[in-house]
Amino acid sequence: MTALQIEQPGRVPYDQAHRRQMELLRKLHKERRADDVCLILEHDPVFTLGRHARPEHVCVSEDFLAERNVELVRVERGGEVTYHGPGQLVCYPMVNLRRAGFSVVDFVSTLEQIMLNVVQRFGIAANRDSRNHGIWCGDRKIGSVGIAVRHGISYHGLALNVNPDLEPFEWINPCGLSGVSVSSMEYECGRELIFDEVQEQMKEKIQMAFARPAPKRKRLSRPERLAKPAWLRQRLPTGPGYEQTRRLLSSSGLHTVCQEARCPNQFECYGKGAATFMLMGESCTRNCGFCNVKHGVTKALDPDEPIRTAAAVAEMGLSYVVLTSVSRDDVSDGGAEHFGRTIAAIRRRCPGCLVEVLIPDFQGSMAALKQLCHFRPAVINHNVETVAALYSEVRPQAIYERSLELLKRVREIDPGIITKSGLMLGLGETREDLLQTMTDIRETGCDLLTLGQYLQPSVKHLPVQRYVPPEEFDNLGGKARELGFAGVAAGPHVRSSYRAGELYRSVQKRNNRQGGNG
Repeated sequence: MTALQIEQPGRVPYDQAHRRQMELLRKLHKERRADDVCLILEHDPVFTLGRHARPEHVCVSEDFLAERNVELVRVERGGEVTYHGPGQLVCYPMVNLRRAGFSVVDFVSTLEQIMLNVVQRFGIAANRDSRNHGIWCGDRKIGSVGIAVRHGISYHGLALNVNPDLEPFEWINPCGLSGVSVSSMEYECGRELIFDEVQEQMKEKIQMAFARPAPKRKRLSRPERLAKPAWLRQRLPTGPGYEQTRRLLSSSGLHTVCQEARCPNQFECYGKGAATFMLMGESCTRNCGFCNVKHGVTKALDPDEPIRTAAAVAEMGLSYVVLTSVSRDDVSDGGAEHFGRTIAAIRRRCPGCLVEVLIPDFQGSMAALKQLCHFRPAVINHNVETVAALYSEVRPQAIYERSLELLKRVREIDPGIITKSGLMLGLGETREDLLQTMTDIRETGCDLLTLGQYLQPSVKHLPVQRYVPPEEFDNLGGKARELGFAGVAAGPHVRSSYRAGELYRSVQKRNNRQGGNG
Protein backbone atom coordinates (compact mmCIF):
# COMPACT_ATOMS: atom_id res chain seq x y z
CA MET A 1 0.00 0.00 0.00
CA THR A 2 1.18 3.53 -0.77
CA ALA A 3 0.67 6.55 1.53
CA LEU A 4 0.03 10.16 0.53
CA GLN A 5 -0.08 13.25 2.73
CA ILE A 6 -2.08 16.29 1.58
CA GLU A 7 -0.97 19.92 1.85
CA GLN A 8 -3.46 22.67 0.95
CA PRO A 9 -1.75 26.08 1.01
CA GLY A 10 -4.61 27.85 -0.79
CA ARG A 11 -3.84 30.39 -3.54
CA VAL A 12 -0.10 30.91 -3.88
CA PRO A 13 2.36 32.40 -6.42
CA TYR A 14 3.89 29.88 -8.79
CA ASP A 15 7.44 30.29 -7.47
CA GLN A 16 6.33 29.58 -3.90
CA ALA A 17 4.71 26.31 -4.90
CA HIS A 18 7.75 25.39 -6.98
CA ARG A 19 10.11 25.99 -4.05
CA ARG A 20 7.96 23.75 -1.88
CA GLN A 21 8.10 21.02 -4.50
CA MET A 22 11.90 21.23 -4.56
CA GLU A 23 12.01 20.98 -0.75
CA LEU A 24 9.82 17.88 -0.82
CA LEU A 25 11.80 16.39 -3.68
CA ARG A 26 15.04 16.68 -1.68
CA LYS A 27 13.36 15.22 1.39
CA LEU A 28 11.86 12.25 -0.45
CA HIS A 29 15.19 11.55 -2.12
CA LYS A 30 17.14 11.77 1.13
CA GLU A 31 14.60 10.04 3.40
CA ARG A 32 13.49 7.10 1.34
CA ARG A 33 10.86 6.10 3.92
CA ALA A 34 9.20 9.52 3.99
CA ASP A 35 5.53 9.63 3.00
CA ASP A 36 4.59 10.86 -0.44
CA VAL A 37 2.95 14.31 -0.47
CA CYS A 38 0.43 16.05 -2.72
CA LEU A 39 0.04 19.84 -2.90
CA ILE A 40 -3.52 20.92 -3.77
CA LEU A 41 -3.81 24.65 -4.52
CA GLU A 42 -4.64 27.55 -6.84
CA HIS A 43 -2.10 29.80 -8.53
CA ASP A 44 -1.90 33.49 -9.19
CA PRO A 45 -2.11 34.05 -12.99
CA VAL A 46 0.90 32.50 -14.74
CA PHE A 47 1.88 30.90 -18.06
CA THR A 48 4.28 27.97 -17.74
CA LEU A 49 6.35 26.65 -20.64
CA GLY A 50 7.32 22.98 -20.45
CA ARG A 51 10.43 21.39 -21.95
CA HIS A 52 8.90 21.17 -25.44
CA ALA A 53 7.27 24.61 -25.48
CA ARG A 54 8.22 27.25 -28.02
CA PRO A 55 8.00 31.03 -27.42
CA GLU A 56 5.71 31.37 -30.45
CA HIS A 57 3.10 29.28 -28.61
CA VAL A 58 2.50 32.40 -26.51
CA CYS A 59 0.60 34.70 -28.87
CA VAL A 60 0.95 37.95 -26.91
CA SER A 61 3.93 40.04 -25.84
CA GLU A 62 5.60 40.00 -22.43
CA ASP A 63 4.57 43.63 -22.02
CA PHE A 64 0.95 42.63 -22.61
CA LEU A 65 1.25 40.00 -19.87
CA ALA A 66 3.06 42.34 -17.48
CA GLU A 67 0.27 44.89 -17.78
CA ARG A 68 -2.16 42.19 -16.62
CA ASN A 69 0.13 40.86 -13.86
CA VAL A 70 0.56 37.50 -15.59
CA GLU A 71 3.94 35.78 -15.13
CA LEU A 72 5.74 33.77 -17.81
CA VAL A 73 7.85 30.94 -16.37
CA ARG A 74 9.98 28.18 -17.96
CA VAL A 75 9.61 24.88 -16.06
CA GLU A 76 11.09 21.37 -16.03
CA ARG A 77 7.90 19.42 -16.67
CA GLY A 78 7.09 17.73 -19.95
CA GLY A 79 4.56 19.16 -22.35
CA GLU A 80 4.07 22.54 -23.92
CA VAL A 81 2.57 25.82 -22.68
CA THR A 82 -0.38 26.15 -20.31
CA TYR A 83 -2.08 28.69 -18.09
CA HIS A 84 -2.69 28.55 -14.33
CA GLY A 85 -4.89 30.99 -12.46
CA PRO A 86 -7.70 31.44 -9.95
CA GLY A 87 -10.53 28.97 -10.41
CA GLN A 88 -8.21 26.25 -11.66
CA LEU A 89 -7.49 23.35 -9.30
CA VAL A 90 -3.81 22.37 -9.38
CA CYS A 91 -2.37 19.23 -7.80
CA TYR A 92 1.31 18.36 -7.46
CA PRO A 93 1.67 14.71 -6.34
CA MET A 94 5.21 14.08 -5.10
CA VAL A 95 5.34 10.31 -5.40
CA ASN A 96 8.26 7.90 -5.18
CA LEU A 97 7.36 6.01 -8.35
CA ARG A 98 9.88 3.23 -7.80
CA ARG A 99 8.62 2.50 -4.31
CA ALA A 100 4.98 2.73 -5.39
CA GLY A 101 5.59 0.51 -8.42
CA PHE A 102 4.33 2.99 -10.99
CA SER A 103 5.77 3.41 -14.46
CA VAL A 104 5.63 6.95 -15.80
CA VAL A 105 2.95 5.86 -18.29
CA ASP A 106 0.81 4.37 -15.50
CA PHE A 107 1.30 7.43 -13.30
CA VAL A 108 0.14 9.83 -16.03
CA SER A 109 -2.82 7.56 -16.77
CA THR A 110 -3.71 7.55 -13.05
CA LEU A 111 -3.70 11.36 -12.93
CA GLU A 112 -6.02 11.46 -15.93
CA GLN A 113 -8.32 8.92 -14.29
CA ILE A 114 -8.45 10.97 -11.08
CA MET A 115 -9.68 13.97 -13.05
CA LEU A 116 -12.21 11.84 -14.94
CA ASN A 117 -13.56 10.53 -11.62
CA VAL A 118 -13.84 14.06 -10.17
CA VAL A 119 -15.74 15.57 -13.10
CA GLN A 120 -18.03 12.54 -13.26
CA ARG A 121 -19.18 13.34 -9.70
CA PHE A 122 -20.52 16.63 -11.08
CA GLY A 123 -22.35 15.03 -13.99
CA ILE A 124 -19.71 15.74 -16.64
CA ALA A 125 -18.85 13.04 -19.18
CA ALA A 126 -15.23 13.60 -20.16
CA ASN A 127 -12.76 11.49 -22.09
CA ARG A 128 -9.09 11.00 -22.86
CA ASP A 129 -7.65 11.93 -26.25
CA SER A 130 -4.67 10.02 -27.63
CA ARG A 131 -3.32 13.20 -29.28
CA ASN A 132 -2.43 14.84 -25.99
CA HIS A 133 -2.40 14.01 -22.28
CA GLY A 134 -5.25 15.38 -20.17
CA ILE A 135 -9.04 15.12 -20.25
CA TRP A 136 -11.50 16.51 -22.78
CA CYS A 137 -15.21 17.10 -23.35
CA GLY A 138 -15.40 16.33 -27.03
CA ASP A 139 -12.77 18.61 -28.60
CA ARG A 140 -12.63 20.98 -25.60
CA LYS A 141 -9.88 20.44 -23.08
CA ILE A 142 -10.74 20.87 -19.38
CA GLY A 143 -7.81 19.16 -17.63
CA SER A 144 -4.06 18.96 -18.28
CA VAL A 145 -1.24 16.71 -17.13
CA GLY A 146 2.45 17.64 -17.17
CA ILE A 147 4.96 15.89 -14.93
CA ALA A 148 8.68 15.66 -14.36
CA VAL A 149 10.60 12.87 -12.64
CA ARG A 150 13.88 13.15 -10.73
CA HIS A 151 15.50 10.36 -8.69
CA GLY A 152 12.39 8.29 -9.47
CA ILE A 153 10.16 10.88 -7.74
CA SER A 154 7.40 12.76 -9.56
CA TYR A 155 6.72 16.47 -9.36
CA HIS A 156 4.49 18.96 -11.19
CA GLY A 157 1.19 17.22 -11.92
CA LEU A 158 -2.35 18.07 -13.06
CA ALA A 159 -4.55 21.14 -13.54
CA LEU A 160 -8.36 20.95 -13.70
CA ASN A 161 -10.40 23.94 -14.90
CA VAL A 162 -13.22 24.38 -12.39
CA ASN A 163 -14.38 27.94 -13.04
CA PRO A 164 -11.40 30.03 -14.18
CA ASP A 165 -11.44 33.01 -16.51
CA LEU A 166 -10.90 31.30 -19.88
CA GLU A 167 -9.73 34.40 -21.77
CA PRO A 168 -5.99 33.86 -21.00
CA PHE A 169 -6.15 30.52 -22.83
CA GLU A 170 -6.90 32.51 -26.00
CA TRP A 171 -3.46 34.14 -25.68
CA ILE A 172 -1.63 30.82 -26.18
CA ASN A 173 -1.69 27.64 -28.24
CA PRO A 174 -2.60 25.28 -25.36
CA CYS A 175 -0.36 22.19 -25.35
CA GLY A 176 1.37 23.58 -28.44
CA LEU A 177 -1.60 22.58 -30.62
CA SER A 178 -3.27 25.20 -32.77
CA GLY A 179 -7.04 25.16 -32.95
CA VAL A 180 -7.51 23.63 -29.49
CA SER A 181 -10.35 25.11 -27.44
CA VAL A 182 -10.33 25.13 -23.64
CA SER A 183 -13.38 24.75 -21.42
CA SER A 184 -14.21 24.46 -17.73
CA MET A 185 -16.29 22.21 -15.50
CA GLU A 186 -18.69 25.07 -14.83
CA TYR A 187 -19.26 25.68 -18.54
CA GLU A 188 -19.71 21.99 -19.30
CA CYS A 189 -22.27 21.31 -16.56
CA GLY A 190 -24.11 24.59 -17.14
CA ARG A 191 -24.37 25.66 -13.52
CA GLU A 192 -22.35 27.45 -10.87
CA LEU A 193 -19.86 25.29 -9.02
CA ILE A 194 -18.36 25.81 -5.57
CA PHE A 195 -14.60 25.49 -5.89
CA ASP A 196 -14.13 24.03 -2.39
CA GLU A 197 -16.56 21.20 -3.17
CA VAL A 198 -14.55 20.22 -6.23
CA GLN A 199 -11.36 20.47 -4.20
CA GLU A 200 -12.72 18.06 -1.59
CA GLN A 201 -13.63 15.57 -4.31
CA MET A 202 -10.13 15.90 -5.75
CA LYS A 203 -8.58 15.29 -2.34
CA GLU A 204 -10.70 12.19 -1.86
CA LYS A 205 -9.97 10.76 -5.31
CA ILE A 206 -6.23 11.36 -4.98
CA GLN A 207 -6.08 9.64 -1.60
CA MET A 208 -8.09 6.73 -2.96
CA ALA A 209 -5.85 6.41 -6.00
CA PHE A 210 -2.65 6.20 -3.97
CA ALA A 211 -3.89 4.41 -0.86
CA ARG A 212 -4.00 1.08 -2.67
CA PRO A 213 -1.57 -1.24 -4.41
CA ALA A 214 -0.11 0.47 -7.43
CA PRO A 215 -1.37 -0.91 -10.75
CA LYS A 216 0.70 -3.20 -12.88
CA ARG A 217 2.29 -1.44 -15.79
CA LYS A 218 -0.03 -1.31 -18.76
CA ARG A 219 1.95 -1.76 -21.88
CA LEU A 220 2.06 -3.72 -25.05
CA SER A 221 2.14 -7.43 -24.26
CA ARG A 222 5.53 -9.11 -24.53
CA PRO A 223 4.93 -12.49 -26.13
CA GLU A 224 7.73 -14.92 -26.70
CA ARG A 225 9.81 -13.67 -29.58
CA LEU A 226 8.01 -14.68 -32.74
CA ALA A 227 9.91 -16.66 -35.32
CA LYS A 228 10.43 -14.65 -38.49
CA PRO A 229 8.33 -16.00 -41.38
CA ALA A 230 9.87 -17.03 -44.66
CA TRP A 231 8.85 -13.86 -46.50
CA LEU A 232 11.12 -11.78 -44.26
CA ARG A 233 14.24 -13.68 -45.19
CA GLN A 234 16.39 -11.86 -47.73
CA ARG A 235 19.23 -13.00 -49.92
CA LEU A 236 22.23 -10.75 -49.47
CA PRO A 237 23.36 -9.15 -52.73
CA THR A 238 26.80 -9.93 -54.06
CA GLY A 239 29.29 -7.68 -55.80
CA PRO A 240 31.71 -4.90 -54.87
CA GLY A 241 29.09 -2.15 -54.45
CA TYR A 242 28.30 -2.87 -50.80
CA GLU A 243 31.88 -2.80 -49.60
CA GLN A 244 32.74 0.30 -51.66
CA THR A 245 29.81 2.22 -50.16
CA ARG A 246 30.59 1.05 -46.65
CA ARG A 247 34.25 2.09 -46.91
CA LEU A 248 33.39 5.49 -48.37
CA LEU A 249 30.96 6.27 -45.57
CA SER A 250 33.31 4.97 -42.91
CA SER A 251 36.21 7.08 -44.14
CA SER A 252 34.03 10.21 -44.33
CA GLY A 253 33.06 9.99 -40.66
CA LEU A 254 29.38 10.33 -41.62
CA HIS A 255 26.50 8.43 -40.06
CA THR A 256 23.74 6.63 -41.92
CA VAL A 257 20.36 5.58 -40.62
CA CYS A 258 21.00 2.34 -42.50
CA GLN A 259 23.60 1.32 -39.92
CA GLU A 260 22.38 3.15 -36.80
CA ALA A 261 18.81 1.85 -37.09
CA ARG A 262 19.88 -1.60 -38.37
CA CYS A 263 17.78 -1.26 -41.52
CA PRO A 264 17.05 -4.64 -43.16
CA ASN A 265 17.66 -3.12 -46.61
CA GLN A 266 21.19 -1.95 -45.86
CA PHE A 267 22.89 -4.58 -48.04
CA GLU A 268 20.61 -3.90 -51.01
CA CYS A 269 20.97 -0.11 -50.83
CA TYR A 270 24.72 -0.13 -50.22
CA GLY A 271 25.08 -2.64 -53.05
CA LYS A 272 23.41 -0.10 -55.36
CA GLY A 273 25.53 2.77 -54.04
CA ALA A 274 22.67 4.38 -52.10
CA ALA A 275 22.41 5.46 -48.47
CA THR A 276 20.36 7.68 -46.18
CA PHE A 277 22.64 10.16 -44.40
CA MET A 278 21.87 10.77 -40.73
CA LEU A 279 22.88 14.27 -39.63
CA MET A 280 23.65 15.86 -36.25
CA GLY A 281 25.37 12.96 -34.52
CA GLU A 282 24.53 9.46 -33.45
CA SER A 283 22.75 10.24 -30.14
CA CYS A 284 19.08 11.23 -29.97
CA THR A 285 17.39 13.38 -27.31
CA ARG A 286 14.33 11.12 -27.46
CA ASN A 287 13.95 7.48 -26.56
CA CYS A 288 11.25 5.87 -28.70
CA GLY A 289 10.35 2.28 -27.93
CA PHE A 290 10.93 1.04 -31.49
CA CYS A 291 14.14 2.81 -32.49
CA ASN A 292 17.68 1.45 -32.36
CA VAL A 293 19.37 4.87 -32.60
CA LYS A 294 21.30 5.69 -29.41
CA HIS A 295 19.68 7.83 -26.74
CA GLY A 296 21.94 9.90 -24.54
CA VAL A 297 24.34 12.82 -24.34
CA THR A 298 24.54 14.81 -27.57
CA LYS A 299 27.45 16.74 -29.02
CA ALA A 300 27.56 20.19 -30.60
CA LEU A 301 26.54 20.23 -34.26
CA ASP A 302 29.47 19.71 -36.61
CA PRO A 303 29.74 22.80 -38.88
CA ASP A 304 31.70 20.80 -41.47
CA GLU A 305 29.13 18.00 -41.73
CA PRO A 306 27.17 19.63 -44.60
CA ILE A 307 30.32 19.93 -46.73
CA ARG A 308 31.45 16.36 -45.98
CA THR A 309 27.96 15.06 -46.79
CA ALA A 310 27.97 16.89 -50.12
CA ALA A 311 31.40 15.44 -50.93
CA ALA A 312 30.17 11.90 -50.21
CA VAL A 313 27.08 12.47 -52.40
CA ALA A 314 29.34 13.64 -55.23
CA GLU A 315 31.71 10.69 -54.89
CA MET A 316 28.80 8.24 -54.89
CA GLY A 317 27.39 9.92 -57.99
CA LEU A 318 23.90 10.21 -56.54
CA SER A 319 21.09 11.96 -58.39
CA TYR A 320 18.69 11.55 -55.47
CA VAL A 321 19.69 11.65 -51.81
CA VAL A 322 17.82 11.28 -48.52
CA LEU A 323 18.88 13.21 -45.42
CA THR A 324 17.54 12.44 -41.96
CA SER A 325 18.66 13.17 -38.43
CA VAL A 326 18.36 12.22 -34.81
CA SER A 327 15.90 14.38 -32.84
CA ARG A 328 17.79 17.32 -31.36
CA ASP A 329 15.40 18.93 -28.89
CA ASP A 330 18.47 20.52 -27.28
CA VAL A 331 19.04 22.73 -30.35
CA SER A 332 16.92 25.89 -30.55
CA ASP A 333 15.55 25.20 -34.05
CA GLY A 334 15.67 21.40 -33.77
CA GLY A 335 18.36 21.34 -36.47
CA ALA A 336 16.33 23.00 -39.25
CA GLU A 337 19.19 25.33 -40.25
CA HIS A 338 21.65 22.42 -40.29
CA PHE A 339 19.35 20.54 -42.68
CA GLY A 340 19.19 23.66 -44.84
CA ARG A 341 22.96 24.15 -44.90
CA THR A 342 23.39 20.53 -45.97
CA ILE A 343 20.83 20.89 -48.79
CA ALA A 344 22.63 24.03 -49.99
CA ALA A 345 26.03 22.31 -49.86
CA ILE A 346 24.76 19.35 -51.91
CA ARG A 347 23.29 21.68 -54.55
CA ARG A 348 26.54 23.58 -54.87
CA ARG A 349 28.53 20.36 -55.31
CA CYS A 350 25.91 18.38 -57.28
CA PRO A 351 23.54 20.88 -58.99
CA GLY A 352 21.23 18.24 -60.47
CA CYS A 353 20.82 16.17 -57.31
CA LEU A 354 17.36 16.07 -55.72
CA VAL A 355 17.20 16.08 -51.91
CA GLU A 356 14.57 14.45 -49.71
CA VAL A 357 14.58 15.16 -45.97
CA LEU A 358 13.13 12.89 -43.29
CA ILE A 359 12.67 15.22 -40.33
CA PRO A 360 11.70 15.14 -36.63
CA ASP A 361 8.73 17.25 -35.48
CA PHE A 362 10.83 20.28 -34.41
CA GLN A 363 8.62 20.27 -31.29
CA GLY A 364 5.88 21.93 -33.32
CA SER A 365 7.92 25.02 -34.22
CA MET A 366 6.46 26.80 -37.26
CA ALA A 367 9.55 29.02 -37.45
CA ALA A 368 11.85 25.99 -37.76
CA LEU A 369 9.64 24.41 -40.42
CA LYS A 370 9.53 27.64 -42.44
CA GLN A 371 13.31 27.86 -42.21
CA LEU A 372 13.64 24.36 -43.67
CA CYS A 373 11.03 24.97 -46.39
CA HIS A 374 13.03 28.03 -47.49
CA PHE A 375 15.66 25.62 -48.88
CA ARG A 376 12.96 23.83 -50.93
CA PRO A 377 13.87 20.15 -50.65
CA ALA A 378 12.12 18.00 -53.25
CA VAL A 379 10.34 16.01 -50.51
CA ILE A 380 9.71 16.61 -46.82
CA ASN A 381 9.05 13.32 -45.05
CA HIS A 382 7.82 13.14 -41.48
CA ASN A 383 6.77 9.74 -40.19
CA VAL A 384 3.62 9.44 -38.10
CA GLU A 385 5.02 5.94 -37.32
CA THR A 386 1.95 4.34 -35.68
CA VAL A 387 -1.70 4.78 -34.78
CA ALA A 388 -2.76 7.34 -32.18
CA ALA A 389 -3.75 4.70 -29.61
CA LEU A 390 -0.16 3.42 -29.38
CA TYR A 391 1.65 6.77 -29.10
CA SER A 392 2.19 6.62 -25.33
CA GLU A 393 4.15 3.36 -25.74
CA VAL A 394 5.75 3.80 -29.14
CA ARG A 395 6.44 7.57 -29.27
CA PRO A 396 6.04 8.83 -25.68
CA GLN A 397 7.74 12.19 -26.39
CA ALA A 398 5.73 12.91 -29.53
CA ILE A 399 2.15 14.02 -30.17
CA TYR A 400 0.00 12.44 -32.89
CA GLU A 401 -1.82 15.65 -33.78
CA ARG A 402 1.43 17.61 -33.91
CA SER A 403 2.87 15.23 -36.51
CA LEU A 404 -0.24 15.59 -38.67
CA GLU A 405 -0.12 19.35 -38.28
CA LEU A 406 3.50 19.43 -39.46
CA LEU A 407 2.57 17.68 -42.72
CA LYS A 408 -0.34 20.06 -43.23
CA ARG A 409 1.82 23.12 -42.54
CA VAL A 410 4.37 22.17 -45.19
CA ARG A 411 1.64 22.38 -47.82
CA GLU A 412 0.53 25.75 -46.48
CA ILE A 413 4.09 27.16 -46.48
CA ASP A 414 5.07 25.86 -49.93
CA PRO A 415 2.54 23.81 -51.96
CA GLY A 416 5.33 22.88 -54.37
CA ILE A 417 7.10 20.67 -51.83
CA ILE A 418 5.99 17.03 -51.91
CA THR A 419 5.09 15.57 -48.51
CA LYS A 420 5.54 12.01 -47.37
CA SER A 421 4.91 9.93 -44.26
CA GLY A 422 5.31 6.36 -43.07
CA LEU A 423 3.80 3.79 -40.72
CA MET A 424 5.15 0.65 -39.06
CA LEU A 425 2.86 -2.37 -38.85
CA GLY A 426 2.89 -5.21 -36.34
CA LEU A 427 3.01 -3.17 -33.11
CA GLY A 428 -0.50 -4.12 -32.00
CA GLU A 429 -2.56 -1.71 -34.10
CA THR A 430 -6.04 -2.71 -35.29
CA ARG A 431 -6.95 -2.55 -38.96
CA GLU A 432 -9.65 0.00 -38.16
CA ASP A 433 -7.15 2.27 -36.39
CA LEU A 434 -4.65 1.82 -39.20
CA LEU A 435 -7.14 2.84 -41.89
CA GLN A 436 -8.16 5.87 -39.81
CA THR A 437 -4.52 6.89 -39.44
CA MET A 438 -3.96 6.56 -43.18
CA THR A 439 -7.03 8.75 -43.71
CA ASP A 440 -5.75 11.32 -41.20
CA ILE A 441 -2.41 11.49 -43.00
CA ARG A 442 -4.01 11.84 -46.43
CA GLU A 443 -6.29 14.65 -45.18
CA THR A 444 -3.19 16.76 -44.51
CA GLY A 445 -2.57 16.73 -48.27
CA CYS A 446 0.27 14.21 -47.98
CA ASP A 447 1.38 12.79 -51.36
CA LEU A 448 3.43 9.70 -50.51
CA LEU A 449 3.03 6.88 -47.97
CA THR A 450 5.26 4.00 -46.90
CA LEU A 451 4.01 0.96 -44.98
CA GLY A 452 6.49 -1.54 -43.56
CA GLN A 453 6.85 -4.30 -41.00
CA TYR A 454 8.17 -3.32 -37.57
CA LEU A 455 11.19 -5.43 -36.58
CA GLN A 456 12.38 -5.51 -32.98
CA PRO A 457 16.01 -4.26 -32.92
CA SER A 458 16.79 -5.94 -29.58
CA VAL A 459 15.10 -7.49 -26.54
CA LYS A 460 15.10 -4.03 -24.92
CA HIS A 461 12.76 -2.67 -27.57
CA LEU A 462 9.03 -3.10 -28.07
CA PRO A 463 8.14 -6.62 -29.16
CA VAL A 464 6.65 -7.55 -32.51
CA GLN A 465 2.98 -8.34 -31.92
CA ARG A 466 2.37 -9.72 -35.41
CA TYR A 467 4.14 -10.31 -38.69
CA VAL A 468 1.95 -8.89 -41.44
CA PRO A 469 1.91 -11.09 -44.58
CA PRO A 470 2.77 -9.61 -48.00
CA GLU A 471 -0.76 -9.99 -49.33
CA GLU A 472 -2.09 -7.84 -46.48
CA PHE A 473 0.47 -5.17 -47.33
CA ASP A 474 -0.74 -5.34 -50.93
CA ASN A 475 -4.33 -4.83 -49.77
CA LEU A 476 -3.40 -1.88 -47.54
CA GLY A 477 -1.36 -0.35 -50.35
CA GLY A 478 -4.48 -0.52 -52.52
CA LYS A 479 -6.53 1.16 -49.78
CA ALA A 480 -3.94 3.93 -49.55
CA ARG A 481 -4.14 4.56 -53.30
CA GLU A 482 -7.94 4.69 -53.04
CA LEU A 483 -7.52 7.42 -50.42
CA GLY A 484 -5.64 9.47 -52.99
CA PHE A 485 -1.94 8.97 -52.22
CA ALA A 486 0.00 9.55 -55.44
CA GLY A 487 2.69 7.05 -54.50
CA VAL A 488 2.61 4.13 -52.07
CA ALA A 489 5.30 1.64 -51.07
CA ALA A 490 3.87 -1.20 -48.98
CA GLY A 491 5.63 -4.39 -48.03
CA PRO A 492 7.40 -6.21 -45.19
CA HIS A 493 10.81 -4.74 -46.06
CA VAL A 494 9.70 -1.21 -46.90
CA ARG A 495 11.27 1.61 -44.88
CA SER A 496 10.85 5.39 -45.05
CA SER A 497 13.61 6.03 -47.58
CA TYR A 498 13.52 2.68 -49.39
CA ARG A 499 13.68 3.35 -53.14
CA ALA A 500 12.78 6.94 -52.33
CA GLY A 501 13.69 8.23 -55.78
CA GLU A 502 11.30 5.80 -57.45
CA LEU A 503 8.46 6.89 -55.17
CA TYR A 504 9.21 10.55 -55.87
CA ARG A 505 9.03 9.92 -59.60
CA SER A 506 5.53 8.43 -59.19
CA VAL A 507 4.32 11.87 -58.11
CA GLN A 508 6.10 13.49 -61.03
CA LYS A 509 4.37 11.09 -63.44
CA ARG A 510 0.99 11.94 -61.90
CA ASN A 511 1.69 15.65 -62.17
CA ASN A 512 2.80 15.26 -65.78
CA ARG A 513 -0.39 13.36 -66.63
CA GLN A 514 -2.53 16.01 -64.98
CA GLY A 515 -0.63 18.72 -66.82
CA GLY A 516 -1.09 16.88 -70.12
CA ASN A 517 -4.82 16.54 -69.54
CA GLY A 518 -5.06 20.25 -68.87
